[in-house]
Amino acid sequence: MTFYQELQLSSVGSKQLIKNTTDSKEKRRHILIYNFKVYLVMAFCVAVVSMYSKLTGSNNSVVGVTVLLAVLVLRQADFGIRTTHGLLSIAGIFGILMAGPRLANMAAALPFAAFFINVVCILLLMILGCHNVIMYNHSTFVLGYLLLLGYDVTGQEYILRIEGLVVGMLICMAVFYKNQKNRPYRRTFLDLFREFDIHSARTRWYLKLTLIVSSAMLFMNLLGLPRAMWAGIACMSVCLPFTEDCASRAGNRGLFNVVGCLLFIVLYLVLPESMYPYIGMIGGIGVGYSAGYAWQTAFNTFGALSIAAGLFGMPMAVALRVGMNVFGALYTVICNKVIDRLAAVSEERRSSEA
Repeated sequence: MTFYQELQLSSVGSKQLIKNTTDSKEKRRHILIYNFKVYLVMAFCVAVVSMYSKLTGSNNSVVGVTVLLAVLVLRQADFGIRTTHGLLSIAGIFGILMAGPRLANMAAALPFAAFFINVVCILLLMILGCHNVIMYNHSTFVLGYLLLLGYDVTGQEYILRIEGLVVGMLICMAVFYKNQKNRPYRRTFLDLFREFDIHSARTRWYLKLTLIVSSAMLFMNLLGLPRAMWAGIACMSVCLPFTEDCASRAGNRGLFNVVGCLLFIVLYLVLPESMYPYIGMIGGIGVGYSAGYAWQTAFNTFGALSIAAGLFGMPMAVALRVGMNVFGALYTVICNKVIDRLAAVSEERRSSEA
């Protein structure tokens, strides 16, 4: 395997390669390449987000995160349709990211109006980007929507956000077309909508995720709690296409958010205040070394808490983080069971009437 090929491996693939290598010299080589890759990716991520922050303002650093995630995913993922039609999906997705979060925040004084906007936008993101369910594209596009929703801007900063997203959209289109142009799909852009069928497992997943995420944030907004997006992100992460996978994911989401918060508290108390801005970067390195969802969840808390601790204080930030994630995980499992049961009853009635 060449140096470049090893750089393309996931953390799971790299660790498996190292584990299976018996020659000590080759093992050391694989370990060095793996470490180089982790820090290379980290440096690339920091560079992209820093560039966006410099060009569009520090309050728009989340745009850099959103674009970065989309670029990394679209190098390999697809939409299950013709490549040229996939470009329309990307345009639609970024159009929603530009308008949807701002509209929902403008309607924040009317929680149910904001809920309706979130439902429409998230459902459209699912239809446009998640037809090929095994790609798990929702963890990129819906996450981007929720991040932009949670870190809202207005005025000139919003104009700069739009400009940053337009540039990101064009980059994503170029990367997507370059890597996916030889895909043999025959489905078209319109087929994404034609195949929307309430009785299909895919469409039910679309609707479940949309309603669970949107309603969780609605409850947080009705309670007047900040960082409602954390509950939405937790629900999105746990609401997988295959229901049987949700319970174990929910357990990991809740438990390892607590672990991540405890690790963050230790760093926050041990490190000097001048090091606080780098805690998020430490978390990013930890994510790079993590091969599984559980520890990725733990290390992802660092970046979120680094920002929130500056706004609410460390104790309040940790309480919100744990509360939102535990609630989101449990709420998703319960809603999944209820919705699946209702769907089963509906199918039984349809079968008996047929």
